Amino acid sequence: MQRILRTTSTVFMGRFDPASSLVQSSPTPSLERISYLAQGYENPWTIPNFLCMARIGLSPVLGYLIVEKEFHLSLGLFVLAGITDLLDGYIARNWANQKSALGSALDPLADKILISVLYISLTYAHLIPVPLTAMIISRDVALIAAVFYVRYKTVPPPRTLSKFFNPCYATAQLKPTFISKVNTAVQLTLVAASLAAPVFQYVDSVFLQTLWYITAMTTAASAYSYYHCGKKTVQVLNHTK
Repeated sequence: MQRILRTTSTVFMGRFDPASSLVQSSPTPSLERISYLAQGYENPWTIPNFLCMARIGLSPVLGYLIVEKEFHLSLGLFVLAGITDLLDGYIARNWANQKSALGSALDPLADKILISVLYISLTYAHLIPVPLTAMIISRDVALIAAVFYVRYKTVPPPRTLSKFFNPCYATAQLKPTFISKVNTAVQLTLVAASLAAPVFQYVDSVFLQTLWYITAMTTAASAYSYYHCGKKTVQVLNHTK
């Protein structure tokens, strides 16, 4: 049994070791339970995850600057947010120890928070039409609700809040569809173009209006792709029901 415990402890990184804490609280843990914990927990403190959290933190700052019509500064910060997005993806793809199931959910969540804040603030500044923003926010709310539902269904009973919101406890991995990736790129292109419009004086251009229609089409196509693919976009990491 001691050999099993030593092997299990090597799965975890950092000081947090759920298996060892379980052993302390229960003098005779089952082999099945230890193996289950070893498969379910992961190290969430990776560079890509920190970059995602930085992007989330930049979102309200960007929203405030846009509302205050500080378009030069907000455009610069938006470029910085875009760099963090590129970096976290590059690091996660090229270093296996920096990839995590949490990151697969945190990265699109950070994108959705950033995009939602930017679209709402740009609509307030009269740079993006209200119907387009309402369409994008509705899709993102539906996807976030679906993520919470999948999380609830994949967390084994007893389902507690501490287990549900524990970032170390990975139960499922999200796989965005191809059209969803295209849609995110199009949405961010529209944000960049809208932020640059008052800086370079092309607010009422046909270029911007064309981007509105393209963004609406890719948003609708992305929503349908998630509805059509359903379970194919989610990889469950444990076998509990």
